[in-house]
Amino acid sequence: MPLRVTFLGTAGAIPTTERNPSSIFVARDGEGLLFDAGEGTQRQMMRFGTGFSVSQLFVTHLHGDHVFGIPGLLQTMAFNDRAEPLTIHAPHDTRRQLKGLVNALGNRPSFPVRINEVGDGTVAYRADDYEVRAFATDHDTRSVGYALVEDDRKGRFDRERAEELGVPVGPKFSRLHEGESVELEDGTVVDPEQVVGEPRPGRTIVYTGDTRPAEATIEAAEDPDLLIHDATFADDRAERAADTAHSTARQAAEIANRAGADRLALMHLSSRYAGHTAAHEEEAADVFDGETFVPDDGQELEIPYPDG
Repeated sequence: MPLRVTFLGTAGAIPTTERNPSSIFVARDGEGLLFDAGEGTQRQMMRFGTGFSVSQLFVTHLHGDHVFGIPGLLQTMAFNDRAEPLTIHAPHDTRRQLKGLVNALGNRPSFPVRINEVGDGTVAYRADDYEVRAFATDHDTRSVGYALVEDDRKGRFDRERAEELGVPVGPKFSRLHEGESVELEDGTVVDPEQVVGEPRPGRTIVYTGDTRPAEATIEAAEDPDLLIHDATFADDRAERAADTAHSTARQAAEIANRAGADRLALMHLSSRYAGHTAAHEEEAADVFDGETFVPDDGQELEIPYPDG
């Protein structure tokens, strides 16, 4: 099942000619999930071909570079005759501000918009085979990060072993794979454990939004396939990062190491580094042994299964 991340906006608070404010689109099995919606997000969605089929919008915090794109996006959805509800997840005690933003033009959207307040440990959204969990972050306003965590998948079915045990090809294969024991014509019972391997892990994506390094990020999900972490500054502005409740690339890499991440995407780069990302990547690589990169706007990333 494809799981694809599109980086719509990777800039810090001030956009540049190459980078839009924060927004990430995740496509999974035909469902679109949007994480933050900085100014111009709808144009980025058109530019990079994600479409507007978003069922859930996850907001990390209500600073403008993460939410100013919401009114325009909602208006475009209405112009496209959207009827399906949209749920916006946001930190506790931000409902009033968010409702004001949703109704910024004095008109309610023509489709239902629901606001779900979340906090540390909240399951913001539960689907059939994955969930999105909120976790605490350390920014200078009410803020959360989000972890998309897939359920474990069934173990591999050993067809050859099943046939050796006398299981006929057909429905009993499926019943065994679903975890049900089957009885053969001679009365022998074959249990799933005899022909089905251990459950296989799903995939995990963690997105911090804006934050200082935080223990909750490490605890949010074990061994994420992709950690998307605030890296607003390089080492030359480490003091500035602490003062403004952001992280450096090196600090993001330290979190990635401790979390056991496979890949680290360095996000929310300050405009002072426009066009110059080498220091971020080099400083993170000094600490983190996995793949480290600074995504460009429009960059797509397929997330494979850990056993794939």
